[in-house]
Amino acid sequence: MRISTFTFNISIVILLICFQSFSIDAQTDSTKFIQRIPADTSQQKLNMDAVYNRPFLSAGKLPVAIGGYLEANTDYRSTDGITEGLSFQARRFTLFLSSTIAQRIKFLSEIEFEDGTKEIHIEFAAMDLEFHPLFNLRAGIVMNPIGAFNQNHDGPRWDFVDRPISATTIIPSTLSNVGFGIHGKYFYQRWILGYEAYLTNGFDDDIISNSMNRTSLAEGKDEKRFEESNSGLPMFSGKVAIRNRNIGELGLSYMTGVYNKWRNDGLIVDEKRSASVFAIDFNTTLFNNRLDIKGEISKVWVEIPDTYSQAFGSEQIGGYLDVIGTIVQKPMLGWSNAKINLGFRLEYADYNQGTFNETGGEIGDHIWAFVPTLSFRPVGTTVVRLNYRFHQETDLLGNPPANTGIIQVGFSTYF
Repeated sequence: MRISTFTFNISIVILLICFQSFSIDAQTDSTKFIQRIPADTSQQKLNMDAVYNRPFLSAGKLPVAIGGYLEANTDYRSTDGITEGLSFQARRFTLFLSSTIAQRIKFLSEIEFEDGTKEIHIEFAAMDLEFHPLFNLRAGIVMNPIGAFNQNHDGPRWDFVDRPISATTIIPSTLSNVGFGIHGKYFYQRWILGYEAYLTNGFDDDIISNSMNRTSLAEGKDEKRFEESNSGLPMFSGKVAIRNRNIGELGLSYMTGVYNKWRNDGLIVDEKRSASVFAIDFNTTLFNNRLDIKGEISKVWVEIPDTYSQAFGSEQIGGYLDVIGTIVQKPMLGWSNAKINLGFRLEYADYNQGTFNETGGEIGDHIWAFVPTLSFRPVGTTVVRLNYRFHQETDLLGNPPANTGIIQVGFSTYF
């Protein structure tokens, strides 16, 4: 949900005044007044826990804790020998606000600035009512539990500058909507079973009525979805995940809903057309947490009107695989448990699966990439990363692909 810069600034000023007023009263013993609630975000829990598994800072008896993260980088890219030179990018600045309103009643919000103040979004703002570990209610602006990255996307958690292609273009992370639902977890020895299920607003006609001339769930994320449902019908999203503390986590998720305006002022003006996504995600750590493997595969089905050209695919598929190994872990440069990691990412996205009706030839419109990375983690909540990204992008007609190489140096840190 987008918010105005003025409204956001006023909110932050009020919050800072509150913190300042408490700090003035406690200057004689500030170490007891300010308390950091730590979280080693380099360690994995269930992906559904990521929204709360963040470091926060609390102040005295103030009922609100605050946190956030920043990520920025340099970017030098060349496509088929053509380059625009070096750029500096302020990717994201994100703030978290959390509060325990009463026993078993929690509130958490996440506000994100992208590219400076080009885009400002409320990505999460929900209240939890906890009845039992296996049954809890959540309502507000929730992150749809589709795939793993959409729930666990904070920059400091990743050793790569760019977010995965499939997680931002096949599944349009970060995807959040207004709605409500239930979630819970069941524990048995070393096993954890978690689930989430929500009814929310969904996508709109821009999935196919867009300037990209391509089926795109990302284009269907109109900001009006925070005010009303374009189709007048709720979208369902649900996930089941199982984790063994020694093996890793496997998640299955599904999301579906009608996206088009099929009824106007009570009159039927079109057929109902749905968009659906199925995703499988997994992660594991091996060799005493020195090797981290994670990945995600997602499949999209969209009902396309017969009047649309074959440029609009009814099926899409994509995925990524990350392999990160710790090659050095020891006290370094004054940090007691610093790490140097080495790894790579393989990723692929096909925006139009199938063949041309006229020729039977394969439809293009796909991209694949290979990204090696070298990163330094002085602490678990901060990462400095060097990436080289190479990707090939093939157009709709299958012409020779465009080759792009990108050198990126950046950092991301919670604060």
